[in-house]
Amino acid sequence: MVPLTDAPRQPRGRDPRQDRSRATRQRLLEAAVACLAELGWGGSTVSVVAERAGVSRGAAQHHFPTREDLFTAAVEHVAAERSAALSALPPRGGAGTAAQGADRVGAAGPDPVRADGRDAIRADGEDPVRADDATAAVVRGVVDLYTGPLFRAALQLWVAAANEEQLRPRVAALEARVGREAHRMTVALLGADESVPGVRETVQGFLDMARGLGLATLLTDDSARRDRVVARWSHLLTTALSGTPAPASPRRPGRPAAQAAPPDSA
Repeated sequence: MVPLTDAPRQPRGRDPRQDRSRATRQRLLEAAVACLAELGWGGSTVSVVAERAGVSRGAAQHHFPTREDLFTAAVEHVAAERSAALSALPPRGGAGTAAQGADRVGAAGPDPVRADGRDAIRADGEDPVRADDATAAVVRGVVDLYTGPLFRAALQLWVAAANEEQLRPRVAALEARVGREAHRMTVALLGADESVPGVRETVQGFLDMARGLGLATLLTDDSARRDRVVARWSHLLTTALSGTPAPASPRRPGRPAAQAAPPDSA
């Protein structure tokens, strides 16, 4: 007979019930985001979300007693997912991720190679076409994020927050935080030096453009025009980061050149 003191002990670990509870909560949040993106606020009831998550309405209300509780948590989930997706994009130089690049910029300050406002690629004599291609990969990654399902769900939350007093402060605060994080990560992705005049505004203009493309995709497939816009913005960003003036856009065939206005006779 084995003495009680020598009896094998059960290994201590996490409570399986807690794991199931966390998994259920995660499924509900993911289902809430998917419903918002596909059905909008009006069609995203607790019952619809619970059915999509594969749980009972009672289980959903155990985690989120009200609809506002559920979608406020979904706001936070969307914000975290968007930040994670952006931070995982590879930077223009191809080494590491945006998050690692942002950490390096924060720790070391601006890149000394860019102290005179010149882009490192141009300073090193690399072919400008390759610089455009590297920038285009970053631009495409950011634009894809803003035209994907996570941003579509966020847009639905914006619309809902405009009419729901309980959601509005939370959505506004989170969007401000996500906006700051998106700007910081994009600066890291592009390897931009914001101490150079105009660079910060150029990056912000790019993010505003990406949001606009996200809005355009809500009603129509805008992919053909989006590809042209991405190509143009890639060139504009490469030029802006290199510190050289951008060339004028070529005129379309048959379109007369703009003429200077006659002087005011008054």
